[in-house]
Amino acid sequence: MLRYFLLALGLAVLGLLIWHIGPGNIYEAATQLGPMALLVILIPSVMMYIIEAYGWKVVLGRSAQAVPFWRLLAIRTAGEVVNMTTPTAYLGGEPLKAYLLTKSNVPMAEGAASVVIAKTTMTIAEVFYILVGIVLGFLILGTGSSAGQTVTAALLSVGVLVCSIAGFVFIQRRGLFASILAIVRKLGLRIGFLESQEEHLRSIDRTIQDYYKDHQRAFYASIGVYFFGWMAESVEVFIIIYYLGGPASLLSAFSIGALAVFIKGGSFFIPGSLGAQDGGNLLLLQAFGYSDVTGLTFALLRRFRELVWIGIGLMCLATIGKSAKAEAEVLREAGENRPTV
Repeated sequence: MLRYFLLALGLAVLGLLIWHIGPGNIYEAATQLGPMALLVILIPSVMMYIIEAYGWKVVLGRSAQAVPFWRLLAIRTAGEVVNMTTPTAYLGGEPLKAYLLTKSNVPMAEGAASVVIAKTTMTIAEVFYILVGIVLGFLILGTGSSAGQTVTAALLSVGVLVCSIAGFVFIQRRGLFASILAIVRKLGLRIGFLESQEEHLRSIDRTIQDYYKDHQRAFYASIGVYFFGWMAESVEVFIIIYYLGGPASLLSAFSIGALAVFIKGGSFFIPGSLGAQDGGNLLLLQAFGYSDVTGLTFALLRRFRELVWIGIGLMCLATIGKSAKAEAEVLREAGENRPTV
């Protein structure tokens, strides 16, 4: 019920923003772009998806050789649909990714471990990206204005996030799922799924611990790859502002992109961050000196990009599902036609 309330509230906030600024003004700004501009705007997100899929491949280890890159990209895209459309702190699609990897003959323990580690390296890279964006925000906006105070608050929030990630890595090294099981048992709770899958979960823990012990270079390489993936967000910001006719600065675009990622992450509990992300982007661009029309049109164009990728992700999910079903059918027929001795 709360999810639907937040979704309705987000839609209402977005509607009010559009009404306040004027649908006609937004439509006029958007129609100046043209179809070619919309295609160009999508290029950075294509780069981001490809780079981040490679960042995942880096931590997949030996199993990476068994999965073609295009399939890994499709699995990641399918999983991101769930992350983007459900209020699960952008984690809901991760189990789906691990499950889809098993269809490519990747053991569940290795696949699930790679998903956990990739999410960790991606988040660490995200924090670095946001920190650089905050520093640039200080340099551009100063510290005396209300915008500077907002950037200061963001810096404090990122400090909390850094501590949380450090704690998460520490728990992984000690045994992520074993720790969860221990906490659940201390609380006197019995969750049937966790109890029945305890051995599998401990196997995932061992795989994660072995990875941290034996593959530190790949871990840091994945962080670097993901950082470049996040930088594609800033390229997208620069392109959108350029096409909207605003003065486009590379440093401002970097800072706006990083702070927009921070705003989106802070509204994870709302399905699709609807309303909060859009209002946050509007206020963010206002702080950097852009008009209300530019700010909201910018937010709506990013929504357009998300809708495109949701559609692509659903197609990937359907394609992977059909492929897995066809492979299972072939194996079943081969078993039935096997000659008997």
